[in-house]
Amino acid sequence: MLCRTSHADFHHGKRRVLTSSGEWVTPILLGFLDDTTRLGCHLQWYLAETAEVFVHGLSQAFMKRGLPRALMSDNGSAMTAGEVEEGLHRLGIVHSRTRPAHPHQNGKMEVLWASVEGRLMAMLDGVEPLTLKMLNDTTIAWLEQDYHRRVHRELGTTPHARLAESADASRPCPGSDELKAAFRITRKRTLRRSDGTVSVEGIRYQVPRPWRHLATPRVRYARWDPASIDLVDGQTGERLCALYPVDKRGNADSARRPTAVDTADGSGDGSGEDGLPPLLRTMLDAQAATGLPPAWLPHTSTPDTDDQDENS
Repeated sequence: MLCRTSHADFHHGKRRVLTSSGEWVTPILLGFLDDTTRLGCHLQWYLAETAEVFVHGLSQAFMKRGLPRALMSDNGSAMTAGEVEEGLHRLGIVHSRTRPAHPHQNGKMEVLWASVEGRLMAMLDGVEPLTLKMLNDTTIAWLEQDYHRRVHRELGTTPHARLAESADASRPCPGSDELKAAFRITRKRTLRRSDGTVSVEGIRYQVPRPWRHLATPRVRYARWDPASIDLVDGQTGERLCALYPVDKRGNADSARRPTAVDTADGSGDGSGEDGLPPLLRTMLDAQAATGLPPAWLPHTSTPDTDDQDENS
């Protein structure tokens, strides 16, 4: 993407495709268009119009053409989902949405859909049965070999030629893992003290011991990917650790692990011979190393316990 604004939209096809399960389904085309060059950044047919589908196609457009400065779309639920909004914000992309009942604000996409139906789909009239794979293969071939090489009526030149003449205003795209991590929502959850777990979309996840002091931990996840959930800092948003579902089968046949932190010497709660935890023992040693006398005086009405034991 070479401009400050790119366009995104869904288009419901007029022909059905045959799926691998033997069903006839009407596909939906997701497209991304560069505003300045009219370059088709990415086109792909899907079987549903969801936020997961939108992020899947948007990530491919970013990896092909780089990050734009702004993205324009309508107010569809897939394009206004929390994962999309937070992901665009983390990537530094302004999300501009058209006004309700004003599709002409995203009219450049409607012109692209007219080309798809008038040229591409017309060439597929004799193809039976039409599969989703064949439809996607032919769409990409038509986009690169025909649409990008034809003179655009408004531009007076081809998208490829306009691309060569235009200054590159895009930004480098991060890797696929970073893109996947960006398009997720952040939610606050309540920690269950009895077992140190939080509930996310009806699934219990175990919170590691170092973070069980958080009463309301924040988790970051995509609703379509329950296998990838992170615990994040509530103020900075920094990733703290990954969360994993509770192993119910493993927990059913074994005793619960003690909540105290085990140490390398097997002392269990980390206490020394005198019963003091290591951190407090370190503080006492540091205070003793100063050589100063204790900064408190015993009261005469409360004799020392050790002295009482010796006298008795």
